Amino acid sequence: MSQQALIRGEVCFRAGDGMLMPIPDGPVDIELADDSVTLGWQEGRDASSAAITRDEFDRYVREGKIRLG
Repeated sequence: MSQQALIRGEVCFRAGDGMLMPIPDGPVDIELADDSVTLGWQEGRDASSAAITRDEFDRYVREGKIRLG
């Protein structure tokens, strides 16, 4: 089940083994799993998504960088 949230601050994901990439401020859809969270957002006409660990997600929520809707 998808939930809504807002990104407000520096929230990043790692693209494969590459660099950390920022998720832009604004609304995201989140899909929770036991060990990960998938975030989906729109950048103009393009849809993007990324997965982060559940621990990272919980930390971003505690820090107020991801605000659950």
